Order: sequence, then C-alpha cells, then structure tokens
Amino acid sequence: MQRIKKITAIILSVLTLSSVCVFGSSFSAGAKGTGAGLAEWALNAYNSGWSYVYGGSTPGAVDCSGLIYSYAGGERCGNPQLETATETGSVSAGIPNVHGLGLWRPGHVGVYVGNGMEVDARGDEYGVCYEAIGGYNNWTYWFKLAAVSYVTNGWESFNGNYYYYENGEYIVNTSRTIDGTTYYFDSQGRSSKTPSNTSSSSSSGSSSSGSSSSSGSSSSSSNTPSVYKNGSSGAEVKKIQQRLADLGYYDGAVDGYFGDATEEAYKAFQKAAGLTVDGIAGDSRNTLYSENAPEAPKADTTTKTEDKPEEETTAPTEATTEPVTEAVQYQNGDENDEVTAIQQQLIKLGYFAMDATGYYGEYTAQAVANFQNQNSLDSTGIVDEKTYNALFSDNAVANPKTEVVSGEVSPAVSAAPIEMPSSTGASQFILSNEKNQNYSDTASSVAVQSVKSADKALAKSNAASTPTLVAAVQRSANVGLWFVLVAVILGAIAFVFFLRDRKLSRYSRYVARKKKRATKAELDARW
Repeated sequence: MQRIKKITAIILSVLTLSSVCVFGSSFSAGAKGTGAGLAEWALNAYNSGWSYVYGGSTPGAVDCSGLIYSYAGGERCGNPQLETATETGSVSAGIPNVHGLGLWRPGHVGVYVGNGMEVDARGDEYGVCYEAIGGYNNWTYWFKLAAVSYVTNGWESFNGNYYYYENGEYIVNTSRTIDGTTYYFDSQGRSSKTPSNTSSSSSSGSSSSGSSSSSGSSSSSSNTPSVYKNGSSGAEVKKIQQRLADLGYYDGAVDGYFGDATEEAYKAFQKAAGLTVDGIAGDSRNTLYSENAPEAPKADTTTKTEDKPEEETTAPTEATTEPVTEAVQYQNGDENDEVTAIQQQLIKLGYFAMDATGYYGEYTAQAVANFQNQNSLDSTGIVDEKTYNALFSDNAVANPKTEVVSGEVSPAVSAAPIEMPSSTGASQFILSNEKNQNYSDTASSVAVQSVKSADKALAKSNAASTPTLVAAVQRSANVGLWFVLVAVILGAIAFVFFLRDRKLSRYSRYVARKKKRATKAELDARW
C-alpha cells in the first residue's frame, strides 16, 4: 500500500510539473525585482494569454494589480502602490524612458514597457492587453514601485535588446563611446551592438574603467540624460527654456515642460547655430550653453515688446477688441477656469462632446485641432492667440459633422473618452475590474471607448498582426500540448492500477490454492 501511495505522489508531481512547464515556459522574465524584469513579465503575460481573474495574483490568472504583484510582490492595490512609490509624475507631462514603471488611473493600474506601450489586465472580456498609451488608455500618473529596483546608469537588457541608462533613463537617438566601442541608439533606445561588458559605463562615478575610456565628447554630456524633446519635463528642460529665453528665442513660461513652443524655439536656435534642425535637445546643448551661442535676431524679439504697443495707441487692430494678449496659450496639461470657458465654447460649436472639466487633456487638444482645421488655422491642438480670437468670434465655423441644437451636440458624438483631472482624492483609489463595478464610466462611455480602441487597433493592424497571430498560435499549441501530457499521465495511472489489480488477483488465487492444499494435507494426516 505504501508503495502505491509513493507511485501516486510521483505521478501527481509530474502532472503538476508538466502544467508549469507548458504554461510557465513563456514567463521568462529578466532578473526578478528589476524594472526591465517587470516589463518582460508583463509582455510575456500578454503573449501567453493569461486570463483576467478578479483578485487573482498568480501566474496565468491575475487582475490589474495582481499582474504586478505576481512578479514583484509588495503592495497589492493601486492606492498603497502610489503611497509607497519612490517617485511619481504626471503622464500628461511625459513618461520617462524607463522600463517597468507602474501606471495609474482611478480604479486601475498597468505596466509601462517602453516606446509608448503598456500592458494591463483589463477585465473578463479582455484579459491581458498590450496597447499604446492614449485615448482609452489615458493614464493619470506613472510611478516607480518600491518593490522594484531601477537602473540609474549603465546597461540593461530587455526583451532581447540592450539599452543604456544615464541618470535614470535609457538614452535614445544618440551615440556613446564606451570602453573604446561606439554604440548607436535608435528612437526606441535599442543599442546597435551587443555590449562586450555590460558592467561598463560612460557616466561619471559609475565605473572608473568605463569613464576613463570614454571619449571626451561623450563624457561631457553623459552627466545628464542624453536628449530632451517634445513631451520631456524636468529641471534640465527648465534650464533649456531659460537659456533660450536669454538668447531671445523663447518667450513662454519657464515651467520645465518641453512643449510645442519650446520645440519651435529650439529649432530656431539650431537653425541660427548651423545645427541639424530637429527640435531635439541632445548634444547640441553644449552649443546652447556656450558663450558663443548665437542670439536671436533683434527683429524677432522687439516686434512684440516695443513696436506693437505704439501701433495699438495709434491704430488699434481687430484683435485688440478681444481681451487677450500675445502670451495667450493653453495646451495639454493645463487646468484652470479659462480652459473651462474654452471647452464650453467648443461644446457650443459641436467640437467637444462631454461636460467641461477645466482640464486640458488629449481629448480637448483633439477638439481644438478639429476646430482649427475647420477654421483655416494651423492644426496644432494648442489654443494660441489666433485660435482664441477665432473661437470666441461671431464668425467661428461650427463642426459640420454634428448638429448643434440649443447648445447641445447630436447623440452621434455625445459620448467621449473621459479626461482624467490632476486631483487625486481618496475616493478615487478604488480598484475594480473593467466590466465594471466601482468605475465612474457609464455603459455608453465604455462602449464608445471600445469602438475608439478598435478603430485604433485596425489603423495599426499591419504592425500588430504578426505578434498577435504568433501569440494566438503559441497559446493554442501550449493548451494542446498540455492536454496531450495529461492524457499520457492519466493513461499511465490507469495502467499502474491495472497491473496492481491483476497482481492482487493472481496473489489471491495463489493464496486460495495454497490454503486448499494445506487443508487437504491436514485431512490426509488425520485420516
């Protein structure tokens, strides 16, 4: 009997191991506890077809926070994750180039995997999703998890490629000479070569050998992140803006956000300095901060500050009838009463199909761009002086695709993605599934958002069809292999019990015959 128990235990262990091999073979995340490892874990969850299970936190069956917890442990839900995060920031101001950041919006969390993409366990009908950030995926905050370590300087491997981090972010659209070898990094941060020594670094203080062998040009710029471009933010951006303002190229707010105005100012500087005009502040910052940096032509800076007031006192133009100035500019990330007024005016004209929130998000920017397009303005999505004046003028052109009746848009466009405000009240930190309980979205909003997500998926189907097909084939193959293994193991169990029963049967007959012979012998001896 003990022998049978041992055999049964071994078979059950093999059965469990086969399930892990089949469903866990594609979990090969990076070093556990790292940002890149978490990002790979999330991608593999998508490719392996994990199911959504409310409250689940084990590989193969997770909810939104369970996807993170299954890899890194730590806090289980969104609110504690944010409270214990080592660093947070607004998504509307730009997401750092860091693999494995957490993403948050009221009631939901996800994982940033780089290149503008995220993975999240969305709901029973969706499972684990892999999509671009924006639209329905309009996340509110990014954050660094306390349970995960992030590279500050040096090499990092992710998803089969190598990335180089400087000051906490991987570098893009640039090159570095490290240990005598020059590496080029594309727009996604991927290195052109596999590093011979992944522990080397060109950043000061991180590796003496790497620092001493770096070229002079790279060592001077490696103490700060390599490039800043539209969407970047931080102290370095504020420094760039202030320098551009000192040189006369920039007259906007020095707020540390690299927006369209900053990009145009930087392009003007690059053109004046004879540099490549791409609006990206990379190695060209050395020229920007140098004593020989060219100043903007005086004609570009004096028109607004000197000539215009004199013209206004003698011959006011049409624009002076509006209560705005040259400095008027509202863009993504702003939140104030003036934004509310702009949204209300867009509602009247049929471009804005939701209640005014006072928060200038992606949807507001798209509505402004649509208005600009219909009113023969540059379609930038930013409310500058011309756009503001046109918007509030009597000649403003309404949206021809909607029917405006008493200030209300037609039902065809009345539902729209919800723009998330920057406030984070305690009542917002409620986790729930995406079907959904506890979400503030209405059923009609969710339906329209799903249609928008489907449209976006169709638009990029050429790029996404191959990995999706591979993932589907892989999931089907895994399930089929698992059923084959289960069938084989169950057959083995049945065969063992068949042999056992046959052996017991033979043994019983043997004992019966022996007992019969013994009885006969005893009777013969008596008689």
